[in-house]
Amino acid sequence: MRLTFDEIKKEIKRVFMKYGLSEEKAEICARIHTESTYDGIYSHGTGRVARFADYLQKGWVDAGAEPTLETDAGAIRIYNGNMGPGVLNALYCVEEGMKLAAQYGISMVGIKNTTHWMRGGSYGLHAARKGYIAIMWTNTESVMPPWGAKEGRLGNNPFVMAVPGVDGTEPIMLDMAVSQYSYGKIAMTRLAGKKLPFAGGFDKEGNLTDDPGAIQESRRILPMGYWKGSSFSFMLDILGSLLSNGIGAADLDLVGKGSCGGASQIMILIDPDKISGKEHRDEVLKKALHHLRSAALSEHSNGIFAPGEDFAKFREDHDKNGIFVEDVIWNEILSL
Repeated sequence: MRLTFDEIKKEIKRVFMKYGLSEEKAEICARIHTESTYDGIYSHGTGRVARFADYLQKGWVDAGAEPTLETDAGAIRIYNGNMGPGVLNALYCVEEGMKLAAQYGISMVGIKNTTHWMRGGSYGLHAARKGYIAIMWTNTESVMPPWGAKEGRLGNNPFVMAVPGVDGTEPIMLDMAVSQYSYGKIAMTRLAGKKLPFAGGFDKEGNLTDDPGAIQESRRILPMGYWKGSSFSFMLDILGSLLSNGIGAADLDLVGKGSCGGASQIMILIDPDKISGKEHRDEVLKKALHHLRSAALSEHSNGIFAPGEDFAKFREDHDKNGIFVEDVIWNEILSL
């Protein structure tokens, strides 16, 4: 199914207002979900609408909650998210972080007791489009086995890095789960009746597989880089907890309020104007991008892409043909 941006946003906004968000908050959340879908991140755009509505209905997300300041240490601030909508909490923290970075050159904002921020890249893009460098991550409940185990003890702990683009172009941005594929990507691939491009987890017998259904059944997603991804996930969980004065996977598993309920998130913002001029930054980026793209293509290559450039392909297609939404997902949203 192909729809316009406004058609998708309007329907998502209707749902969010139905489930308790004010019109202003529903507008912001609906825009973020629709932008994620526009960029091809279907799993955390339209694919998360029904789950978010369910959490609102259950009271796992407090529609009226606002973040409250708990620690003010100059360039460092810590907030309590009070289990409010994760999208709104994350946007608030990024805005505060940019204000502090403009003053100090660098800032770190931590937020604890928050909920799913949906697509983490939304906040990296938001900061980089305003001229800031961003490093961000969230911890999650246990959804991934540590390397050498078959029971979940690690989060997939999405990690984001973003840099302003060259001469007004879109930012260069990395937005990744620490698993090879997020559960959202695996679910959307299964719904589409497809296989994963590469092995993304284990089946119930412990065999590596590209079958998304088998991975969903076993709940054994694969850490990126095998043991390296396992260790990276563990360190992000610890740092997320310590730097926000919050909790990690061991305690998130006990909260029992859905995906990322009670999570800890960190946003580090840097004002590059405090370090170098725009001319130097653009030169560095242009050289880096040219160097990257000058490599000889491998067999069966689809091309070389800098982080975030894949979004441009989705946007081009969606501008031309309408934004793609799985029929089953759209019908689910309409039914809410």
